[in-house]
Amino acid sequence: MARNSSGAHVAAAIFGLMVVASMASLASGHDYAMALKKSLLYFEAQRSGALPPDQRVTWRASSGLFDGKANGVDLVGGYYDAGDNVKFGLPMAFTVTMMSWSILEYGKQMAASGELKNAMDAVKWGTDYFIKAHPEPDVLYGEVGDGDTDHTCWQRPEDMTTSRQAFRVDPQNPGSDLAGETAAAMAAASMVFRTTYPGYANLLLEHSKQLFEFADKYRGKYDASITVARNYYGSFSGYGDELLWAAAWLFEATEEPFYLEYLARNGDALGGTGWSINQFGWDVKYPGVQVLAAKFLLQGRAGEHAEALQRYRQNAEFFVCSCVGKGAANVPRTPGGVMYHQRWNNLQFVTSASFLLTVYADYATVTGRGAVRCPAGAAQPFEILAFVKSQVNYILGDNPRATSYMVGYGQNYPRQVHHRGASIVSVRTDPSFVSCQEGYASWYNKQAVNPNTLDGAIVGGPDEYDDFADERNNYEQTEAATYNSAPLLGVLARLAGACGGLDEYQSLPQVAAANRTSRPAHRRHPHLEIEQNVTRTWAIRRRTYHRYSVTVTNRSRKTVRGLHLGVSELDGRLWGLDKARYGYVPRRWLRALRPGRSVRFGYVQPGPPANVWVTGYKLV
Repeated sequence: MARNSSGAHVAAAIFGLMVVASMASLASGHDYAMALKKSLLYFEAQRSGALPPDQRVTWRASSGLFDGKANGVDLVGGYYDAGDNVKFGLPMAFTVTMMSWSILEYGKQMAASGELKNAMDAVKWGTDYFIKAHPEPDVLYGEVGDGDTDHTCWQRPEDMTTSRQAFRVDPQNPGSDLAGETAAAMAAASMVFRTTYPGYANLLLEHSKQLFEFADKYRGKYDASITVARNYYGSFSGYGDELLWAAAWLFEATEEPFYLEYLARNGDALGGTGWSINQFGWDVKYPGVQVLAAKFLLQGRAGEHAEALQRYRQNAEFFVCSCVGKGAANVPRTPGGVMYHQRWNNLQFVTSASFLLTVYADYATVTGRGAVRCPAGAAQPFEILAFVKSQVNYILGDNPRATSYMVGYGQNYPRQVHHRGASIVSVRTDPSFVSCQEGYASWYNKQAVNPNTLDGAIVGGPDEYDDFADERNNYEQTEAATYNSAPLLGVLARLAGACGGLDEYQSLPQVAAANRTSRPAHRRHPHLEIEQNVTRTWAIRRRTYHRYSVTVTNRSRKTVRGLHLGVSELDGRLWGLDKARYGYVPRRWLRALRPGRSVRFGYVQPGPPANVWVTGYKLV
């Protein structure tokens, strides 16, 4: 991380770096430095609390100045998560973790673009709040406001009349996922401030250690304690990933062997070595943990735990291969080439995956690891980075609609963003009070562009066919969120600082090839075996159909719990499994698979078998 300096030679050097970075970005067709600047402005628009004198987003004013008062605690500050006025702790903590990681990896490039101080200020705005939200070692406030009541109102945050009740986790009402993610955020942020603000860094680390101990000792999902969060930020992946995530960040921040040992010894029980998934976001952290563990291994820091970290690394490379289209279970892409998971806020997964791919490619290059071995061929670091660039360029406007999904960037971007503050006239322009229903009647339903530009916001984005409707009530596509933008900070800094904007890298194969997967009838996993067999075949109207039976067998010496299976390229009906957030799960009466036991399911479809793989599990 760069230090602040006032010397003439340093100033000249920084100016030269800024010129080179700007020229590189412009040469590639996009001004990544400008996109980075706008991204950081977005976080200022999301601020809650008393705004500072140097606030650059001037259409916002102070808000939430009595947050926590009814609970006897000061909870002023922090960030609103998206287009509403609630402060949700889990996505806010993930946002701060990813902003911090961006700075730790690409702080020099941010400094060259003149944005390092703004990025550090964005992190500190979050961590200052987390310090307040953690008033006792075993108490953490995880939400201010209520999504249900908030969603009945359309008000500027400066006018809020909705509930500002605060909700917490404690030993009687645990929240290991919330506390673990907040511990990760504060550990990562402690490294951001280690050189420039060591006292503050030590304070963050103290809070982080306490939160990790609390999360590990009193285990439970936070949405079982803060039930009002369940419909908005439910903990689908559980808390195992956050415990491992926190341990990884604490090892990175302290180098204390305890945290590395925790990561290694709990990989099976908490899912770190069992989950192979191609999504990374505010709920599921397994790919992030796996990339960090792979980093420790590649840097020669694994020590006696090299074997365990190698298993983490295998799953990290599953993620990489799946994203770049060379895996056994590839992420689908739209016709325009962007990764596609779901209609509602798909771009959150594009930005987070782009960050993990970028850092993994850089780790592989710096350590001399070279290519990632994938089922469909090696993925060279330059290929991975070129793919990342294609995803970022898609977001910035290189797509079939020629639409920038970053608000304020380019000429054609969303004008009716689903955002309370941006869609209502600024309180600084018209301080007249706007009530809940007046906001809906006069502003939400108004067929006009927002009066305030939410610069730098990454909206939810297009559907699977690259279609997008710029309408305020289309919240699945036009609402932005802090966790969409946070991972992109590092990627934009990396692209802005790259020589030639990565243009020297060769292009990738066509998109159609990236969506093909191999579908072996018999697939062996380290602990689970998948076997597919045709049990019946028949023809109807010159089309041949097959009934497939699939058997998944536990070949380990431990009990498998939390088994999740992925099934793709399925054209017919499936029975014997239940649909879940991350794939399919066995029926309720078979949630535990003892050694040697199997779970069976079936499906019917024409042609070759569907692609079936293990998404995740825990060994108990």
